[in-house]
Amino acid sequence: MPLTVAIQMDPIERIDINGDSTFALALEGQGRGHGLLYYGPRDLTFRENRVTARVRPLHVRAVKGDHFALGESFVYDLSSADVILMRQDPPFDMAYITATHILERLHPKTLVVNDPAQVRNAPEKLFVTEFADFIPPTLITSDRAEIAEFRAAHRDIILKPLYGNGGAGVFRVKSEDENMGSLLEMFTQFYREPVIVQRYLPDVRKGDKRIILVDGEFAGAINRVPASGEARSNMHVGGRPEKTALTPRERDICAAIGPELKRRGLIFTGIDVIGDYMTEINVTSPTGIHEVKHFGGADIAALVWDAIERRKA
Repeated sequence: MPLTVAIQMDPIERIDINGDSTFALALEGQGRGHGLLYYGPRDLTFRENRVTARVRPLHVRAVKGDHFALGESFVYDLSSADVILMRQDPPFDMAYITATHILERLHPKTLVVNDPAQVRNAPEKLFVTEFADFIPPTLITSDRAEIAEFRAAHRDIILKPLYGNGGAGVFRVKSEDENMGSLLEMFTQFYREPVIVQRYLPDVRKGDKRIILVDGEFAGAINRVPASGEARSNMHVGGRPEKTALTPRERDICAAIGPELKRRGLIFTGIDVIGDYMTEINVTSPTGIHEVKHFGGADIAALVWDAIERRKA
């Protein structure tokens, strides 16, 4: 049965179709006969208990440089849609949180993927702390004395913004590094939130594994190896993707968190694992669909749509 699917996303003209998971989901949905509508977070409106958006009909095609066509814009009552894909990238700021509150008015009659209330309640670097047996030593604070004590205990640490994304603002601080004070001043200037500090994991040199779960079940994985001289493995900062398989420890992690993800209505999620430790649970706009398929893994876009269609059925 064809569905009407509204996609709330970043500007479609800027995406890389060879790496963008939202594009992969749009292409798969269109291939199944679903009608696509496109809009951005700023096109969202709440008025007199109605949620609308200024949308444009969307057609996608796997042609680099000519990957989309948009129809004329019109104001659309989003309660008329069958599915909304909330896929704009973080930062997870008040604008993002406001969008979850607005879309929550529609869910679950209109299925929002992922569940907006649960996205709001599962900030990626905080949600992971609910699974303490699987995470590295972690500190979340604004207290400089606490940070100094943590650093003295672990010596080699990672410092990053609590609500950042894509590796932005991530610093490795070794015991002899004299820039700690300046970094904390910078964080205080740019962020009102606490910082997150974790023990540095040397296994990151072997890769930061992205593991994708669909409806709480393992769907695929890709290893991301950081470039020489870089502590971050994100592919847009030079990380190299490579084929991988799950270790027994990683299977234990998936088995532990999968039921909770499914219970919360988090259909499409990605976790990051370094060595034996899970460092993040990505629930806002997970990526990795293209890379998993490129290395012979599952068609995750198809698995996501299977899960969506089961719910709508």
